[in-house]
Amino acid sequence: MTDPAQTVTNWARNITYTAKEFHRPHSLDALRSLVAGSARVRVLGSGHSFNRIADPGPDGVLVSLAGLPAVTEVDTAARTVRVAGGVRYAELARAVHAHGLALPNMASLPHISVAGSVATGTHGSGVANGSLAAPVREVELVLADGSTARIARGEAGFEGAVTSLGALGAVTALTLDLEAAYDMAQTVYTELPLAGLDFPAVSGAAYSVSLFTDWREPGFRQVWVKRRTDRPTAEFEWAAPATEAMHPVPGMPAGNCTQQFGVPGPWHERLPHFRAEFTPSSGDELQSEYLLPRTTALDALHAVDAVRQTVSPVLQTCEVRTIAADPQWLSPAHGRDSVALHFTWVDDLAAVLPVVRRLEEALEPFGPRPHWGKVFAVPAADVRERYPRLGEFRALARELDPDGKFTNPFVADLLDD
Repeated sequence: MTDPAQTVTNWARNITYTAKEFHRPHSLDALRSLVAGSARVRVLGSGHSFNRIADPGPDGVLVSLAGLPAVTEVDTAARTVRVAGGVRYAELARAVHAHGLALPNMASLPHISVAGSVATGTHGSGVANGSLAAPVREVELVLADGSTARIARGEAGFEGAVTSLGALGAVTALTLDLEAAYDMAQTVYTELPLAGLDFPAVSGAAYSVSLFTDWREPGFRQVWVKRRTDRPTAEFEWAAPATEAMHPVPGMPAGNCTQQFGVPGPWHERLPHFRAEFTPSSGDELQSEYLLPRTTALDALHAVDAVRQTVSPVLQTCEVRTIAADPQWLSPAHGRDSVALHFTWVDDLAAVLPVVRRLEEALEPFGPRPHWGKVFAVPAADVRERYPRLGEFRALARELDPDGKFTNPFVADLLDD
């Protein structure tokens, strides 16, 4: 399907894509023909990026893979699933759970696309849990000339092909490792002080732990603790349990959130913060996120607290999570166990950008790596310095896309050497 006149925006509506055409092919052959015949191509996932990472520019075409067959091929013997590039996590989770299997982790929102999440280094939470790219064992691509390629774990370039920012080709399918299905129970706690915070103990108190605050006062207004029922549990001794259902953004309806109060349920109904049945409309918000070495977590939190009077007026909520190190060359968690500081801002870019710059100044001593799909102002040269395998990624991009068909200004800044 082609619609040259269609106006396409991201989920938050802060980005209107400038592509000359928007395409939604319904077959792999159609996609291959489209890519081969186009001068510039970018692939759009579920649109949950807040910058121009997906914009091909006015001379390019924007492609959605949501029209391709929604393949989810589960191999119960191998404990793997092959999932098409346009499939979203809610669909994938239901499919693998029906076979008694599970993903090790999910993001807070199950409505985002699998391929787009992996390509940008998106993650869930947990001191031992890697990003959503961690279970990937094979990547399938349509390359610039319309040919196809498969790159598997252990092969040359694999760590560059997984979290690739869409710069190598159109990801048509991923194969992921699975594990046996498990149940979880989620409890929300309130009013965790920053003073005296034992961050390693708190963040490691369960399979997944998220801390939320509006930074209007020191400390955290909520702590979301997700325990696996097949593992030993301990009391969360640092804060009191909530007495009513909570939403991470104060004032928003808690009915949109996953079950709380320690009620056990399937992994895919507890790992996300939001229910799959709740379809988010266009969000009146902007987002930023920075991944830092986990060893600096407490110092970084105090650095944010020092500028909270600047941050809080334009902030809806801030989430603090942990992610295990991974080997993906462009993963924000590459090579280091990380803490992620996620900021959900009001929908006012002019008001938010100066605050983002001030926040980044406060976090600069910790070498923050911005999430690729969020709002940030860190200079491209500084971002490049924080990825030690970037040279290898550049070489891989030149090999697979020598003319830069899948490059746009956002990616070009990264590949500039």
